[in-house]
Amino acid sequence: MAATLILPGLNGSAEGHWQRHWARDDAAAAIVRQASWSKPVLDEWLQALEGELERVGDAWLVAHSLGCLLAAHLASRPAARHVKGAFLVAPCDLEQTERLHPGVIDFGAMPTDPLPFRTLVIGSRDDRYMDFVRLRRYAARWGAELYDLGQAGHINIESGFGRWREGYRLFSSFAQKTDRGAPKDIQPQGVSRVVTVSV
Repeated sequence: MAATLILPGLNGSAEGHWQRHWARDDAAAAIVRQASWSKPVLDEWLQALEGELERVGDAWLVAHSLGCLLAAHLASRPAARHVKGAFLVAPCDLEQTERLHPGVIDFGAMPTDPLPFRTLVIGSRDDRYMDFVRLRRYAARWGAELYDLGQAGHINIESGFGRWREGYRLFSSFAQKTDRGAPKDIQPQGVSRVVTVSV
């Protein structure tokens, strides 16, 4: 069975966050630990993720916020060969995140290269960390499917996402399609398909 590597964002995922529940509920899941959750440095975070991928082999990535950008930065790196698929929840926009948390993040530029692994982005229309129009643009550049959760905030504890059972269902469907080798639901020119999902 492939491992599931959980990638929190800035400040980690506090107790009660859906990622913490996921790590406990899934015996194959583990949170990728970072030296500093409060002052993220891209090179350091990448080194930790790549080390885990080399250690565990094939793995699913389940990311939130800044963790989604960490996953996207794997696009051209050798460790990407171990990624079976990426489940990216509420990716943040670096410009907006830096406005909300000035002087904290050293994460370079937004990743825009197509991802070499199947990717599902879960987005919200009222996420203060990412405008939905920009989210659609990044999902398209990554070659990802985009699922629209409507008014769901940053899909975190603050917006009511503790143990997120609908997230498990979405991930299970995504993983099954990926394992079957089902074709991506993406237009050839890289335009993502938006599907409204109620929670």
